Amino acid sequence: MHENEISGIVVDAAYEVYRTLGGPGLLESIYEEALAWELANRGLKVERQVSVPVVYKGQKLGASLRIDLLVEGKVIVECKSTVDYNPVFESQTLTYLRLTGLKLGLVINFGERMLKRGIHRVVNGL
Repeated sequence: MHENEISGIVVDAAYEVYRTLGGPGLLESIYEEALAWELANRGLKVERQVSVPVVYKGQKLGASLRIDLLVEGKVIVECKSTVDYNPVFESQTLTYLRLTGLKLGLVINFGERMLKRGIHRVVNGL
């Protein structure tokens, strides 16, 4: 399955989670878990809180980055639940894409009053 197909399913699932949970106001971890369940229920392989080692000048660092959701091994999904969205979330996701060699990420902010304003697509050479 191509990244764009996966992202379409993720966005649809995010809307379902948002509607079912009643919109904004919950912790990020609740949205993340619900979205992971919804995606798995739709037949996609989902990994939560994926630890990715960071290599600096050939040296593997002791600290690693954590990806909220990795879908089908191809799409990074970063879940947020904040009233004050910060564009740095997209920069962070782009860094994750570069470090993993992946091409597509989604930042989904469930804290928005209208979810469509909270979905941000981040690409790395796609």
